[in-house]
Amino acid sequence: MAKSIMIQGTMSNVGKSFLCAGLCRIFHQDGYRVAPFKSQNMALNSYITSEGLEMGRAQVVQAEAAGIAPSVRMNPILLKPTGDMGSQVIVNGEVVGNMRASEYFRYKKELIPVILKDYEELSEQNDIIVIEGAGSPAEINLKEDDIVNMGLAGMTDSPVLLVGNIDPGGVFAQLIGTLVLLEPVEKERVKGFIINKFRGDPGILAPGLRMLEAKADKKVLGVVPYMDMQLEDEDSLSEVLSHKSIHGDIDIAVIRLPRISNFTDFEALDTDPSVSVRYVSSPKELGNPDVIIIPGTKNTIEDLMWLRQHGLEAKISSAYQKGCILLGICGGYQMFGEWILDPEGLETERGSRVRGMGYLPMTTEFAHQKTRTLVQGRTGSFQGPLAGLSNLPVSGYEIHMGRSERRDSGTACSSFADIRERTHGSDLPRPDGMLKDRVLGTYLHGIFDESAFRTAFVRILRKQKGLPPDKSQNSGLDYRAYREQQYDKLADVLRNCLDMEEIYRIMGIKR
Repeated sequence: MAKSIMIQGTMSNVGKSFLCAGLCRIFHQDGYRVAPFKSQNMALNSYITSEGLEMGRAQVVQAEAAGIAPSVRMNPILLKPTGDMGSQVIVNGEVVGNMRASEYFRYKKELIPVILKDYEELSEQNDIIVIEGAGSPAEINLKEDDIVNMGLAGMTDSPVLLVGNIDPGGVFAQLIGTLVLLEPVEKERVKGFIINKFRGDPGILAPGLRMLEAKADKKVLGVVPYMDMQLEDEDSLSEVLSHKSIHGDIDIAVIRLPRISNFTDFEALDTDPSVSVRYVSSPKELGNPDVIIIPGTKNTIEDLMWLRQHGLEAKISSAYQKGCILLGICGGYQMFGEWILDPEGLETERGSRVRGMGYLPMTTEFAHQKTRTLVQGRTGSFQGPLAGLSNLPVSGYEIHMGRSERRDSGTACSSFADIRERTHGSDLPRPDGMLKDRVLGTYLHGIFDESAFRTAFVRILRKQKGLPPDKSQNSGLDYRAYREQQYDKLADVLRNCLDMEEIYRIMGIKR
């Protein structure tokens, strides 16, 4: 059975996911077979595996860092919030249903055998398991029947490293306060502290570290500097979503919907220094961008209503009339149609019929069956402003509960791409999305990861603004190779600031 190490945090957004990814990379570089594990993940950013199953993207990133293919066993439970009080519950990649928080709190005990089975299978196939906790282990109102923090550490007999985020201040109180709220057996599981996101002179921190170790009787195993890493972040608290400044030639505004999902679609665009990807949530913030993107959402209808109520729909229409390009992905694509129907009441009241934004001649109808598949294909042959996107390879994944049907209106509108499903082995091509004038809609997540498509898209924008073709080294960047470089960079930083020999000793591995 594999050795394990568990990373827990004093709160959300302390950097647990990145630290786990970095440790996975280090162990992989050191020649160990390593896999990530997080029993329960809550996120609207998800991924589709080669089997057509759904899991959290944090464990996908960690699997890539470990040099292995993602598997739902690495994330047995995924919770996708549907509102303030409930979530869609996904177990081993399949939707179980929607549950209110109180209902799920009673139900989760039944999932312990699933969690342990997945963990044991990974443990049999690997040398090391890097486990990620969720939120804080000191949420005393949630500790009963815990399955993701100290409860899981006990089930897997895993040593714990506790991480605090120094960036907002109060890290010593975070760490000591968390320990105080733990039970004696839980305190014993904590084998050391990591202080993350430090800016400044480490020498100034030294006296505080000595006092912390004396008061807690725990070692500080490292102080990790604040890192400008371009790795996917699935957390709704992600710093990516706070990007609002324009620093490049091209201004791309992504609408920050209240229920935004899969904003990782735009990470590859963000690697281009000539492109500014910023997230806006009000008409005032929108300005005059070159492109407006409406991304995926967990609730298309409610987020469309939010656009209208906040004046963004009218502002988007005005920008389009002035020459702005519009791109809708998944839920954003559905909003671009003429009507959205919800006969079964999956998002709103049963039988709801909501007017769309009207850019594309289509109707979307929601159904219980969820489309989950990896796809690849080619774009069509286009005329007009987006002709430069013609005949390009595309790949990505679909994850949605709606089906969009084109209305044959005789308008100058074409399918965006012909695609084939890789997940289910179908050789029959089918159309995806629609393109009309300067409006593009697609169900494909991850299309900008494909360098040819991303480069052509940026080239169109530069030409539209009268700018010369981009000659920078990021033009045509192989995004997958770039991610590998980022994992190595993360591992290098962690090796320099963490006591890896002590971490190996804590795991019981004699190097």
